[in-house]
Amino acid sequence: MRTNINLLFYLKKRSTYKNGPVAIYLRFTVEGQRAEASTGKTCEPSRWNTQAGRAIGTKEDVRTLNSYLDTLQAKAQEFHRWMTTNDEMVTAESLKNRFIGKTEKVRTLVSVFEDHNQKMRSLVGQEFEKSTLQRYETALMHTKDFMQWQHNVSDIPINKINFEFLNDFEYYLRSVRKCANNSAIKYIKNLGKIVRICLGNGWLTVDPYLNYKPKTKKVHRVVLTKEDLTAIAEKEFSVDRLRLVRDIFLFSCYTGLAYVDVKKLKRSEMAKGIDGDLWIHTNRQKTDTLSRIPILPAALKVIEKYEDNPQCIVDDLLLPVMSNQKMNAYLKEIADLCGISKLLTFHIARHTFATTVTLNNGVPIESVAKMMGHTSIKTTQIYAKVMDHKISSDMAALKVKLSAIN
Repeated sequence: MRTNINLLFYLKKRSTYKNGPVAIYLRFTVEGQRAEASTGKTCEPSRWNTQAGRAIGTKEDVRTLNSYLDTLQAKAQEFHRWMTTNDEMVTAESLKNRFIGKTEKVRTLVSVFEDHNQKMRSLVGQEFEKSTLQRYETALMHTKDFMQWQHNVSDIPINKINFEFLNDFEYYLRSVRKCANNSAIKYIKNLGKIVRICLGNGWLTVDPYLNYKPKTKKVHRVVLTKEDLTAIAEKEFSVDRLRLVRDIFLFSCYTGLAYVDVKKLKRSEMAKGIDGDLWIHTNRQKTDTLSRIPILPAALKVIEKYEDNPQCIVDDLLLPVMSNQKMNAYLKEIADLCGISKLLTFHIARHTFATTVTLNNGVPIESVAKMMGHTSIKTTQIYAKVMDHKISSDMAALKVKLSAIN
């Protein structure tokens, strides 16, 4: 932003002044606001031209003094030009500070981003999950690579983040990094948190996201049908590890618990509910919200099967869950053996609970949200996918009603 400045050299007499040389000061005036700095020089009042702001005379000492003042004026004007070019806010005080070498620390994007990640790293396990930290570290990596690709720099001042920066960053993620739409938007939203930190601290005055409206695309979530569940449940496996993975996967299909919640589930978290039947009362690790889930017969069957498992007894665990990586690898084997063409991962069990097991069997979405530990019902609505067999049964009931009317 362009600003007008006025520079004036003047003699600053102290209140106790009687006679002798007086200190010369430089006054900075920007938009009516003033600031002053000492030049380190003095001059007799009788030899000073107030209008010109210079010493009077042609002697060598006068010429040297005036030349020095000219140099200071040119220096101040150069600082003003530099601050304007670099979009720094120019005030009388900031220009004076730049002039005397007293400048505030320049906040940069990478330094603020790294500070945020470092604080998040120290809170992993308390306020944040490790996966959340990894997402921000990946976003920082992409941000660094983008600045090197676009500007050939390793960092930039915070005030350089603007609408153009966001658009160019999005283009880089899509074209160079080959990110899908939702992945690109996710990284830009991660950067958005860093921008909000800068806005909150006053390091950034204009929100670059003000007119930036990225849109995520709806993702088709894979779920298993009743037929798929039956095929997996009735399949006879000759290998113990496949039987174990199948059982734990089905348990998740009938409870809606994510992998990390099944793995940490303790026997003490199973108790009688309000209806006298067994319920699971556990806190979701991701959101730390309480999930209360009535145990369906299919899930109870799995629990009873591993009741005497030595590992479960020693660790007070409900099920002997192996690593997520192994679970997903073995689930692909199970899908092949059961003739299921869908790419089977453990998280599909959670989607299946929300759709096939509950919503498509008439369970209200509010109840499903509570069982899944969602903090917002909007999250549950993502799973509200009506299957063909539900549409068929609903329309069959409608046909009966219409035929009765006619």
